[in-house]
Amino acid sequence: MKICSSKRSIALRQSSHSPIGVFDSGLGGLTVVRELRRRLPAEEILYLGDLAHLPYGTKSTAEIRRLSTNCARFLLKKNIKALVIACNSASSVAFKLLSKMLPVPVLDVISPAVEEALAITRNSRVGVIATYATIESGSYARSLEKRSPKAEYFLKPCPLFVPLAEEGWLDDAVTLEAARKYLIPMKKKEIDTLILGCTHYPLLEKVIAKVMGPKVRLVDSAVPTALRLKTLLQKERLLYPRVRHAPLRIFVTDHVRNFARIGESFLGERMKTVQLVKIP
Repeated sequence: MKICSSKRSIALRQSSHSPIGVFDSGLGGLTVVRELRRRLPAEEILYLGDLAHLPYGTKSTAEIRRLSTNCARFLLKKNIKALVIACNSASSVAFKLLSKMLPVPVLDVISPAVEEALAITRNSRVGVIATYATIESGSYARSLEKRSPKAEYFLKPCPLFVPLAEEGWLDDAVTLEAARKYLIPMKKKEIDTLILGCTHYPLLEKVIAKVMGPKVRLVDSAVPTALRLKTLLQKERLLYPRVRHAPLRIFVTDHVRNFARIGESFLGERMKTVQLVKIP
């Protein structure tokens, strides 16, 4: 899984004018891109949605790492200055691997969400909802326990939330019933903070909030991830130096049903440049 023969040669080509790379197994990561576009409007973003291999959440650890490495390799060839893994499943099992292998800074979406949740919880009872792969990886549990071992954590897989979000059933009776089925046991744990551990879940935020009630604060990893990236670029003097509305280039490995509708609902704007590409 070698990324490149010379980390130094790639690092030397980085500049404040280089783009930011973002990848996800599908289009859910566009919710992270949306926040990056709000917080860092001058930064060009290259987004890769590996639609040909979705979902990552049901695959083995080895396969997720292989696919993640291929996505990173593709974006690295575009001379990116930083990489955001906008996929909880990939973040949970491939972040450490890519951080060691790549010559550019790598950000996941798990640690920023955990830090935000622990900063705002009042009773130290935190819930996490995510895919089976993310929950079973133990990444959220380890991250929470490491940062606050005395707090209590409650994790719950909510696999139906992904297809419901992609169908556009954001405030539907079926979605509300699924949310109640998943979340009422979590609500009974008296948590006061809930991490949305999948990039699809922010689209269902209204329904999730309705079930959990006003006393539970929801944490969308996109916001703290965007803020962390901004801080990192400032520290490394890699922020784009001028004011502009930067371009967004979207690459996909397959076109799926309702592609434009799903993607634009996640992104919050029109997808103007979409290119079909092949990666291993």
